Amino acid sequence: MSADEIDTRARRRVAADERRMRLRRSASLRAALAEFARHPSPWIMGVFLLSALVARILVGGWGLADLLVPVVMIASFPLVEWLIHVFVLHWRPRRLGPLVVDPLVARKHREHHRDPRDIPLIFIPWQVLLMVIAAALVVGLVVFTSVERGLTFLVVLPAIGLVYEWTHYLIHSDYRPRHAFYRALWRNHRFHHYRNEHYWFAVTTAGTVDRLLGTYPDPDTVEKSPTAKDLHALSRAGE
Repeated sequence: MSADEIDTRARRRVAADERRMRLRRSASLRAALAEFARHPSPWIMGVFLLSALVARILVGGWGLADLLVPVVMIASFPLVEWLIHVFVLHWRPRRLGPLVVDPLVARKHREHHRDPRDIPLIFIPWQVLLMVIAAALVVGLVVFTSVERGLTFLVVLPAIGLVYEWTHYLIHSDYRPRHAFYRALWRNHRFHHYRNEHYWFAVTTAGTVDRLLGTYPDPDTVEKSPTAKDLHALSRAGE
């Protein structure tokens, strides 16, 4: 198949997907929340958040650093989110001797790109969440020199995670944006999935880090990618 034929097929597929999205009725926030609550990752993060919050309140010892920790974490999250999306979720499988390095989270993300409407694939895999929680406990209770500040870190982390998970889910749901900020998030992520997977990596911010790192082009200047639903063209390579 020639490059022109591939491009034509990709354009038709994207146009069809976007027509279907426009024709769907907008779901209510209540319906979206009910569906969100049926999946394990919000519950895992919610239990983690509640447990860390109770522990933080019982330990006490509040100080100005308890304001600094969330400020730093929230301010740095857009960059962290971008780095994870680019280098972890869009990881290309690599062979090291007899082994193929292809993490579960990257495999699931490729599946998510193949079918952005498959609801379970929208969420962070629960296996990955358990590993993240284990790593977070090491950071919060070992790396931090203060137990109090470490527990503050452990409260803020799942709170940020829930915001990310809810935002990402809502963008892929049938809920339609009604406010300018969410409309920008929704539009940018649609561009990432339906126009070109090499741009618009931010999910919870409206292109701030994408602008800084050069992945926020004018959509009209970007070719529709034939691999937006087949990251790295691995299925055609016999994945």
